[in-house]
Amino acid sequence: MLCLKEKDRPVVRKLLCAGCCVRCVLRFCCVGSSSAYRRSYEDIQKELLAFIGEEDSPQFHDASGEEKSDDPPSKRMRIEDRNTEDCVMPETEPDADVCPVCLGVLQDFCSPTFAKQVSDAVKEQQFEFESLVLTVSLPAQLSVREHSCWLHVKKEVREKSMCLGKDDVIQVKDAFKWAVQGKIAQELGASVMANSPCEVSVGFIHTETDEDCHFLANTCPDCFKPTKNKASIFTRMAVVKALDKISEETFSRYYPCPPKKPNSRCSSLDTTCLHTSVFIAGRYNKFSRELPQTPWVIDGERRMDGSVEELIAAPLLSSFRADGFNFSSSGREDVDVRTLGNGRPFAMELLNPHRAKFNRTEIKQIQETINQSSDKIRVRDLQIVSREATSRMKEGEEEKTKTYSALIWTEKTIDSTDLHFLENIKDLKVAQKTPLRVLHRRPLAVRQRLIHSMSSVYLDKHHFTLKLRTQAGTYIKEFVHGDFGRTKPNLCDLMNTEADILELDVESVDIDWPPAIPD
Repeated sequence: MLCLKEKDRPVVRKLLCAGCCVRCVLRFCCVGSSSAYRRSYEDIQKELLAFIGEEDSPQFHDASGEEKSDDPPSKRMRIEDRNTEDCVMPETEPDADVCPVCLGVLQDFCSPTFAKQVSDAVKEQQFEFESLVLTVSLPAQLSVREHSCWLHVKKEVREKSMCLGKDDVIQVKDAFKWAVQGKIAQELGASVMANSPCEVSVGFIHTETDEDCHFLANTCPDCFKPTKNKASIFTRMAVVKALDKISEETFSRYYPCPPKKPNSRCSSLDTTCLHTSVFIAGRYNKFSRELPQTPWVIDGERRMDGSVEELIAAPLLSSFRADGFNFSSSGREDVDVRTLGNGRPFAMELLNPHRAKFNRTEIKQIQETINQSSDKIRVRDLQIVSREATSRMKEGEEEKTKTYSALIWTEKTIDSTDLHFLENIKDLKVAQKTPLRVLHRRPLAVRQRLIHSMSSVYLDKHHFTLKLRTQAGTYIKEFVHGDFGRTKPNLCDLMNTEADILELDVESVDIDWPPAIPD
């Protein structure tokens, strides 16, 4: 049952006379039941013909609700309409004529054959998912043809003192989804969910009618602006904006109502599948003083082999079958700095993973694979987290504290008593101008930081170990040697001697994230 009403009868006649396909007829009759569009083309066509040609058809009731007679509907009939020329609804197969409004999208492409074609393309990409959502990309000129047909129908409706708002018409995109996404999901053994992380995309082009939009550039030039990322100025959004602006009179002057029938139907583009990113979090230790956190490239030339992010990413990319990744962490250490203790929190976004579901045991196995791949790093607390959870790693980052251990050299000779005063210094305020060594990638600024506490272990007359607990973001090397006076005060000032840092270790990063996972 198509849920059509008596007032729809002249609209159905007018649309069929214009050559519209049966699903476009339903759209302009504002049929909002998805089940109506899932029916076969032949069934919908048969019921529409009965509706307009045989008022005694059993499929429909009159306004009083009484059922009409059981006379069968005719398969071919003359359609008479007082407000249009006489026309004949051709007795043809559904693909014999191309709809002038949807350009065939709601004809052949709603068939089980096309649904199988889409599902086969998804299977070839070897995605694993439990649900999907279908997205559709349509030629921009469909909006022009939709507007033309709406004006055509609007005249008929107005003459009968009725109203048809443009927003009341069911969109081609919605009708297509209702008709085909259930078939695709069934082929793939998945459910259809609006918020599914897996997006199956189909698109259509129609080169024959590409110039349909061009008159709008002359009538509404301010709606079409060239953009770097778009090959054409005639984007769907720009066309819709122009159609909202143009008057009915001007539109009708430049474009026929109803739209002309094309000679060919749309062509479908390659089916693509895209899964939303999966986020992995954990903590890493770095034991090497010759390993950068991220690939070290200077003037286009790579300086060292490997990096922390690459050692972590390789097993994850392989297991999740992801197309790429984005790595972030709570701060970063220099290439010659080790990260010890509980490690540094990190998060990795895995782009378009073809597999996204892993249980805790499988994640544990991936963690072991990472740890066995190199003795330079070790990962712990590896887990899947939400996108929102990763923001906790950056929240209040500068208010967090970090603990360091540094091997210090002094120019003048020292004994243990020369170091005692350091333990009495609490919450030392330090002004740090952007260090020279990072000025090429950081803006010039003076940053205020706190050295919360310090302690020392005397080694010999020129060396000692300095323990520091500082505000996150403090440049430790510069605090020690002063960076040519760019950090004030510095350890050289405090000890009244030239000093330098020989080795540096991060002992702890005091951020309670991600949650610890018991061994």
